[in-house]
Amino acid sequence: MKRVLSCVLEPTVVMAARALCMLGLVLALLSSSSAEEYVGLSANQCAVPAKDRVDCGYPQVTPKECNNRGCCFDSRIPGVPWCFKPLQEAECTF
Repeated sequence: MKRVLSCVLEPTVVMAARALCMLGLVLALLSSSSAEEYVGLSANQCAVPAKDRVDCGYPQVTPKECNNRGCCFDSRIPGVPWCFKPLQEAECTF
């Protein structure tokens, strides 16, 4: 019996490839949404230790909404405010 090669993928292979693509997409979205965002603020102003963060947002606040309030957003540490008041930069006066 002669064997003929087929270019048609098995349904399970197609489903596995789709599942991997979806997983990659979800992981990419999660990693980008959990980043720190300091629009209009310096990284130094937002370098507030987790224990010293003063809440500046509300439940489910987005990074953009937080920044519009003049606050820092950093969702990398669970259990502390993600939207918090920035440090005030010291002004040098002589």
